[in-house]
Amino acid sequence: MIPSCESKSMDSWGRFLLLILCILPAMVECRVRHYKFNVVMKNYTRLCSSKSIVTINGKFPGPTLYAREDDTVLVRVNNHVNVNVTIHWHGVRQLRTGWSDGPAYVTQCPIQPGQSFLYNFTLTGQRGTLLYHAHVNWLRSTVHGAMVILPKREVPYPFPKPDDELVVVLGEWWKSDTEAVINEALKSGLAPNVSDAHTINGLPGTVANCSSQDVYNLPVEKGKTYLLRLVNAGLNEELFFKIAGHTLTVVEVDATYVKPFKIDTVIIAPGQTTNFLLDADQKSGKYLVAVSPFMDAPVAVDNVTATATVHYTGTLAANPTIVTNPPPKNATQVANKFTDSLKSLNSKTYPAKVPLKIDHSLFFTVGLGINPCRSCKAANGSRVVASVNNVTFVMPTTALLQAHYFNISGVFTTDFPANPPHAFNYTGAGPANLQTASGTKLYRLPFNSTVQLVLQDTGIIAPESHPIHLHGFNFFVVGRGVGNYDPKNDPKNFNLDDPVERNTIGLPSGGWTAIRFRADNPGVWFMHCHFEVHTTWGLKMAFLVDNGKGPKQSLIPPPKDLPKC
Repeated sequence: MIPSCESKSMDSWGRFLLLILCILPAMVECRVRHYKFNVVMKNYTRLCSSKSIVTINGKFPGPTLYAREDDTVLVRVNNHVNVNVTIHWHGVRQLRTGWSDGPAYVTQCPIQPGQSFLYNFTLTGQRGTLLYHAHVNWLRSTVHGAMVILPKREVPYPFPKPDDELVVVLGEWWKSDTEAVINEALKSGLAPNVSDAHTINGLPGTVANCSSQDVYNLPVEKGKTYLLRLVNAGLNEELFFKIAGHTLTVVEVDATYVKPFKIDTVIIAPGQTTNFLLDADQKSGKYLVAVSPFMDAPVAVDNVTATATVHYTGTLAANPTIVTNPPPKNATQVANKFTDSLKSLNSKTYPAKVPLKIDHSLFFTVGLGINPCRSCKAANGSRVVASVNNVTFVMPTTALLQAHYFNISGVFTTDFPANPPHAFNYTGAGPANLQTASGTKLYRLPFNSTVQLVLQDTGIIAPESHPIHLHGFNFFVVGRGVGNYDPKNDPKNFNLDDPVERNTIGLPSGGWTAIRFRADNPGVWFMHCHFEVHTTWGLKMAFLVDNGKGPKQSLIPPPKDLPKC
């Protein structure tokens, strides 16, 4: 259900005016949605063990936030735990409202224990499925949930209307406290432990040596069609999603419609969302849902397959479950089949406005490195780091957006390199020197300028996939390939007609991806790998987009309750 349009954050006069509008639906539709998020500790039992975790309103995953396209959303976040908190509204454009974007020390200082902050943003021209999550340390392992942005009233989906909709949030579960996991890794200089299980709506399914009661059931009725809104809120792994005996019709990714296509296996990276139609057209019974990792690089992953069931109405619990085999974890062809099928709808109503003339052509290498660390005894005096264009990003102690808006000097520089400092065989053995530079460097863009960015994976230590998320913008994925990007020949094969539009893109292991976007949103916008371990190691940077002309092209002033560092 969409919540009441009345906002408790408004004064009495504002509530009175809003009430008048809301009781006159024939004249005007109420477009303000108010939520209250209480960040609290809650005890959960998973994998035959119990632990207390940080949650939104005591729920894991957190409550689903519902709104409509062009609604204004007000979310009061109250911090009732003993750690700092922020909430990022992943994929929301935040046009001129960067103060509500959420990444700690980028657009805001964290909400400290006992404090609160009102996030205030408008869902301008967006509809579909997104997610929200904590954006400080590894807190998003348990602080996350789905966002459902419905179309405007009387506006239909550009695909057959489903009989019902279901939200499915994928995640990861650690028996240990995740902050302890990453802190130990940073102390040792080595990679952190992987999770103990994957989850489907908070439940791992049948796990060896543990009770089978934690199995999520997706209830369906034979003959009906369901829209499943799939979210990957996990920390560190791309996931395969498959339902035994059923074909899925994909209709949307990252809150943008795509040309519908049928497939049996979805690949979804952390931070990505995928909507698909599920026809309940099989004989009555229980059908296994399998969620398993995809990683075609020689690195450790959580190999436990999470399970659920599609449960047809009238099927007895004792009936056997029809099973399916998940793809191998290195099934690159299965992943590519899904990715290569994604095309923008590019209709008259939903055009693909791909920038054709490019003002800034950027080339960013993305990968790992090794820097000295005297205290890292486990790693023999070194530590694993990550970088973009050989710059390991250093998080400031003053939020970047505040430093920009108030002209606070010494917080950042705007000399982030447009190209890697040294050319080498990026997908080969790599350079002899594996060290990276460190700094808080931003790349500056004039308002409304167009950008082509080629992201190139490197083979330093090992080639590895990277789900790259850009805050504040959607972008078009115009090309991708394996090996080193060829600036002379590869652009000849770019798709400039109907490329998929996303906010998070999986950079292939040992390959490259080219994206394009228009810098029409003033502010400071984070770009980082959505594997939390890589972000922690420094695989992140930020774009500074200048104001345009006049107030409608300029960042709004900061809210009065903006948290202080």
